[in-house]
Amino acid sequence: MKRFVRETFTRENLRRFATRDVIIGSAVLSVLLIAGSAYGLYYYLPAASPPDLAAALTRIPGPTNTPRPPTGTPLPTSTATAEFVAPESGEIGVGSYVQIVGTEDTGLNIRNAPGLNSNIQFLGYDAEVFEVRDGPQEVEGFSWWYLVTPVDESRAGWAAANYLALVASN
Repeated sequence: MKRFVRETFTRENLRRFATRDVIIGSAVLSVLLIAGSAYGLYYYLPAASPPDLAAALTRIPGPTNTPRPPTGTPLPTSTATAEFVAPESGEIGVGSYVQIVGTEDTGLNIRNAPGLNSNIQFLGYDAEVFEVRDGPQEVEGFSWWYLVTPVDESRAGWAAANYLALVASN
């Protein structure tokens, strides 16, 4: 193999192939390949649109001073709220704590409104504890209570009393 390479690429053999016609032909072929590549890139690639400058720049207004109310405006006062009435011993009531029971580990649908046709907010699991904030409301044969998770106010909704048990207070 080395002998073939040595004999093929000698100076005499290279001079034999490096004629004027071969050099001009390779130059013409190179120009045609470059022109074809440029044509393909220009006409067949999608045109890049300029960036949308309106989307790239967002103007955020600076802070402003909050106007003070006129001095003659009375300050808002609080309104009276319903007085808390403690439920009788052993009954669920507003302010008491309940836990989910009897779902056989399938969970209890906590809904956005009382009733079986209202949307389900989330699923409460057996032994999960909630605070009762509203109710009862009688809808579709069930007593519904508005429950809130003590550790997360966003986990709240209506649940049927059939699957709730009062948590004994100390």
